[in-house]
Parts: sequence; C-alpha cells; structure tokens
Amino acid sequence: MNSVDYGPAAERLRDEARQWLEANAPERLKGVSLPRRPTGQLAIDLQEWGDRLAEAGWMCVAWPKEFGGRGCSALEVAAIEEEFVRAGVPRLTRGMGEGLVGPSIIVHGTDEQRHHFLPRIIAGVDRYCQGFSEPGAGSDLAGLSTKGMVDGDEVVVNGQKVWTSWYWDATMLFCLCRTDPSAPKHRGISYVLIPVRHPDGSDNGVEFRPLRQMTGQSHFAETFLTDARAPMFNVIGGLNRGWDVAMTTLGNERGGRATTRHVAFREQFERLVAQARARGRTDDPLVRQLLAWSYTHVELLRFQGLQTLAQLHAGGGPGIAASSLHKILWSEYQQKLVEQVIALLGPEGLVVGDDYQLGDWQQTFLTSRSDTIWGGTAQIQRNILAERVLGLPRDRHEPSEANGSRQARQLRP
Repeated sequence: MNSVDYGPAAERLRDEARQWLEANAPERLKGVSLPRRPTGQLAIDLQEWGDRLAEAGWMCVAWPKEFGGRGCSALEVAAIEEEFVRAGVPRLTRGMGEGLVGPSIIVHGTDEQRHHFLPRIIAGVDRYCQGFSEPGAGSDLAGLSTKGMVDGDEVVVNGQKVWTSWYWDATMLFCLCRTDPSAPKHRGISYVLIPVRHPDGSDNGVEFRPLRQMTGQSHFAETFLTDARAPMFNVIGGLNRGWDVAMTTLGNERGGRATTRHVAFREQFERLVAQARARGRTDDPLVRQLLAWSYTHVELLRFQGLQTLAQLHAGGGPGIAASSLHKILWSEYQQKLVEQVIALLGPEGLVVGDDYQLGDWQQTFLTSRSDTIWGGTAQIQRNILAERVLGLPRDRHEPSEANGSRQARQLRP
C-alpha cells in the first residue's frame, strides 16, 4: 500500500491503530471477504468484533469527542482506514447510523436528542435503515407522499417507501414524511426516527417486504408504514423543517467515502493479481493490460481522494461537482472491471453453485450493475458537471424546480 504522511496528528493515530490491531485483530476475520448480509458464524464474529471496536473507541471516530467520537479529521480517518486494510480485518462501522443519521443529529438535533440518540448508535443499540425514496418519489425526493400526522405527543406515519437497504436487522427507520400538505413542495416535510417495533417488542406498523435481486439475495425491501408511531422527540430539526436535515444526510451519503474509497479498490486489485497468478495468466498480454488498467484507475481514485483530503484539511469541502466526478469514476470503473474479470474467468464465471451460490467476482459483477444508479444516476452526475463546471445550459426538457428539490433529485437514484 502506498502510504502518505498525513501529518503528525494523523501519524500518531496511525501508530495507535497499528499497535491496537496487532494485539486485537481476530485471526478468523483476517482476509475474509465480507458479504453484504453476513449470516451464521460470520455474523456472530462480526458482531463481537464490532462490540470490541466500540469499546476501544474505534466506532464513529469522526464524530466530535463530546458525542462519543474521537473528533478525527479526514486525514486521521484515512490513516485509520489504511491500517485496518494493512491488518487484513474489516473496519466495521455502525452503518447508516454512523455515516448518515448521526451527522444529521449532530448538526440539526437538540442537545437532548444528541445525548439520547448518539450513544445508542455507538453502542449498536439503534441500527438504522433509510426511508426516503418512494415508488413515485425517487430522484425527485421532494415529491414524496408519505404522510405524518401529529397525534398528541406522537407522529403517526402512513405511506410506502422503497429501496430500503440494511432493513434486515434494523431497529430504527429514519424517514421523511409530509406533515404539512398545504406547504410548498419541499416544505412541510419532517425527518422522523421511527422505531421498527414498540419498546415492548410489539408491532409498530413497519413492514418490510424484501425485493429479490438478480444476485438471488434481497438487499433492499419495500417498506409499508401503517399507523407507525414515533414520539415528537424523534423529529429531528423541528416539525415541517426536515428538508435541511435531509440535505445533510444526502450530502454525507454521496461524499462520505470519497477520501478512502480507493483503499477497498486497492484490496480488490490485489485479489485480482492473485487470481491471475493462480491461473498462470500473468504473462498473457491481455491480462497484463487489464491489470495495468485496473492499477491506473485505483491510483486515480487514490489521488482524487488525496485532493479531497487536502480540501477538507484546508477547511473547505469537495463540493457537489467533485462528488459527482468521484461517483462517476468509481462506479463506472467497478462495472467495467468486473465485466473483464468475468471474461477472464471463462466458463467458471458463468456457472453458479447449488442454490444459486455466487463466487465473490460473480457477486460483485451483479451487484455493480446498480452502482451507476443509486445515490444519483450517472446521467444526473454528468448533468451536474455540464451545468456547474462547464457552464452549459440546463436540459430544456427538465422542469423548473426550487433549488432544494433540484439538489435532492441530483442526490437520489
């Protein structure tokens, strides 16, 4: 791995992470390729590993110290990420709770909400899935129709969501609902944290219906809300003021891994090299060309991440245009890479095991088909670059919308 000196503070944290991992990294998780939805003994091992990371302070490291994090800068997070890859074990996080909900509560929540919800995320008590997109409101998120009605000190939510990921073990749903139907399109929306079940374990009107994908698995679900209740305390940012909170969440969704995404792709590249060596194909000119092309793109992602790190370190941010460029680069690279890898595997790449058991590359191949859709389609990303970087006119077929609604359309699938 090409390590970069990120400065004294980051390097001290790198040393701390390296020493801790040398003493604590579980042997049974070293080199393990993680499925999106682990089961059996692997799920148990990951649960134990996550708890150990939380106890040692390696969860939610970018959160401010007063909220249970380490207050790590982007440089420090990158150094930590690299050390986990060096150790060969997964750097688990608290998922959407850590990357999306927590930052939104930190920015928009009250002190009482921060002190209640944030520790529960770190401890793994609250596990979140997302209730934003709807059958009729995906890219145009402000067109959502799920309704929220205030009933005393609770909000009662009815409606339907779709593309709900991480639903299988979620205890909470962070949801957008329309609480003032008379308000303009992107107003009158509230950001509500809905318990999947009541404290006594009874049904809270949240039903997940898994959507089977071509991988044979169900990483997403349709979500049906029928009189689902949440305390008013669970409304983040205030009633009818959820749009700004949603923008914070969506900004973290797309840009949150721009600085470290190359690390996973470097690991993937190393697996590809090992695959080629095992097959005696490293002298094949076409295979060598594929490896060189892959290495080049991983380096492009690394340098793009370094550029983003420099911007963050200087007190700025990557901006929506840079985020769009990053999304295009990694998602289209992933698709093209695995297409060529499947061809390299030959007949083996086309045959699946009993009960539709997929190999790692087959799984990646099928999963990657959605990479250019979720989080804003490749076409939308190109529109952003055309309009905001090149100064080209807007698509004349595109309806005029309020800025807030337009931004959400660019950020959602």
